[in-house]
Amino acid sequence: MPDGVTVTWKISLPCSRAEAEALAEDNFFIASTDSVPTIVTREDDPKKPDAWAIDVYCDAKPDTKMLRNIAKLVPSTTAKPTIEKLGDEDWVTMSQQGLEPLRAGRFYVHTSNSPPLDTLNIHNICVDAGQAFGTGHHETTMGCLEALDRLKQQGRSFRNIADIGTGTGLLAFAANHLWPHAKIIASDIDIVAVEVSKTNAVANNIKLGHRRGAVRLLQSNGLDSPAFKRRAPFDLIIANILVGPLVSLAPQIAAAAKPGTILILAGLLVHQKPAVVSAYAKAGFRLRGTRLESEWPCLTLVKARRYGRIRPTRQPKSPLAADYFGEC
Repeated sequence: MPDGVTVTWKISLPCSRAEAEALAEDNFFIASTDSVPTIVTREDDPKKPDAWAIDVYCDAKPDTKMLRNIAKLVPSTTAKPTIEKLGDEDWVTMSQQGLEPLRAGRFYVHTSNSPPLDTLNIHNICVDAGQAFGTGHHETTMGCLEALDRLKQQGRSFRNIADIGTGTGLLAFAANHLWPHAKIIASDIDIVAVEVSKTNAVANNIKLGHRRGAVRLLQSNGLDSPAFKRRAPFDLIIANILVGPLVSLAPQIAAAAKPGTILILAGLLVHQKPAVVSAYAKAGFRLRGTRLESEWPCLTLVKARRYGRIRPTRQPKSPLAADYFGEC
């Protein structure tokens, strides 16, 4: 939502943790009028891990259709949504009240309500809550940040990076911090997310453009934009999106990779991992590592240097003990 627009209505409804996580992943808009609402999920009671809630902020009084659509998002509850007129409150500040700063490897992710961390070798990234997914507080984004940090620890160096489904731009910015001389292209299917990412880039002193050391932000459905074909092959590709697009994009991502390309995938649940691994094995990738954040695995794969039958990667006995294993 553009700066200066005051959101005057808030609709709240209890939900389950699974529903909250699904909403965060979907970045789902439920507009029934010209108003585009913003959905914020929150843990309602830390002592009850499954008791979550959603808050929907909008700049027009919700109509019956919107309320009905909101109720459909959380089928587990029979409660009626509460409606509150907010007056002149700042929706960004309100939606960020529950977002505490967090550490993920050498990254410190915070909102503009919290100061950066003045610590050596720490990369501060400021991302405010808004109309794009990826403040760093979801397990999928945390897993990707830690995966990038691990690659840096291993001494990996990348010169041509792609971030598919960039959301707020957070992962592209993190890659820029780690490999400041790389060319980075970051895309999202949602033009709102692209504009949010541009705003966040300015706030974080990230250079935008086509040159080395800069991040190019653009709207694209997967890798359909000609910019990807011109820039490919990439030596590092990141995709933190939903499991459906992850599977369907496997051929496109494989075409944009080269032997030895590292691929970081997130946005899937534990039980969806076999389908994703299988799709990318068929596209020529080998699984090299899994990092588990709650029920959300983050996969690290590598494009095979030789083709033919790909042997499956042996998994640890307990997924809860899974970390990185093997060499990328």
